[in-house]
Amino acid sequence: MNTRKMDLNLLLTLEALLAEQNVTKAAKRLHLSQPAVSAQLNRLREIFNDPLFIPGRRGMTPSAKALELMIPFGHVLETIRDTVHSHEEFNPAKARLTATLAGTDYIQVAVIMPLVLTLQNIAPGVRIAVRNYDPNHLAHQLAAGLTDVVIATPDRTQTHLRVQHLFYETYVLIGRSDHPGLKNSLTMADFSKLKHIVVSPTGGGFTTPVDSVLAAAGLKRHVAMSAASFLFIPEIVATSDLVALVPRRLISKTLNQLTVVELSWLKARFDVSLFWHERNHGHAGHRWLRNLISQQNVLTESKPAITLR
Repeated sequence: MNTRKMDLNLLLTLEALLAEQNVTKAAKRLHLSQPAVSAQLNRLREIFNDPLFIPGRRGMTPSAKALELMIPFGHVLETIRDTVHSHEEFNPAKARLTATLAGTDYIQVAVIMPLVLTLQNIAPGVRIAVRNYDPNHLAHQLAAGLTDVVIATPDRTQTHLRVQHLFYETYVLIGRSDHPGLKNSLTMADFSKLKHIVVSPTGGGFTTPVDSVLAAAGLKRHVAMSAASFLFIPEIVATSDLVALVPRRLISKTLNQLTVVELSWLKARFDVSLFWHERNHGHAGHRWLRNLISQQNVLTESKPAITLR
């Protein structure tokens, strides 16, 4: 490879093409014309002696060489960006920043929505784009800059990502406000007699780890419905005899319609963390935003999010 033919603009073009996998979208991202980006792609192909991107029906597919280049060149660009931003002060009241956050439907309600409301008051120039959490494409989205921060249970195999614990989430049982089967000190046997909704993010599942706990005690519950999302569960249980286990933070706004029961025998909990790519680690604005998310959720973990009945 003749490195004398390489310049920073070509690296930026390669980064945009890897992120967008479409010449037109990459040109828009770079504020260049489509012919200019096409010309730069041809130069990159000549330098690396590789097609880099193979045309397809819905854009372009990166070649093995292009994917190989993504991480080392991404580090080069982030080093340059960190150098530029290292002495900048981030003033949330005046700054303009767009950050993309990814999370499940539950995280979008429990973490991202309160964040956006806070930003309206203290950082009106900070915009939040929300993506659905996709663990299969997480590494690529973070490395390519399509996502800045993921809020989820961390994947321990992603050892190259930065991780910060936010809180441990627990489950509560919810039903309608006058549900005859819900009471304090609900036993496992009482729990098993109720009609349940379970959440299966991939769709169609009728068991969860809770069923293994019940089976060990010789019990089996009646699951009447499997849902792909937590979000509509409070509404359906509020108007039926169905009950559901949901994350505690999900139902803090709907207590007047629900009976909420803590299950002393249920010890299940899950870890919610922030994780991000090294590419954004030193950016002053992103660092401020991550700190704000952390501060908000440390406060909510230090006291009950709801009053249990």
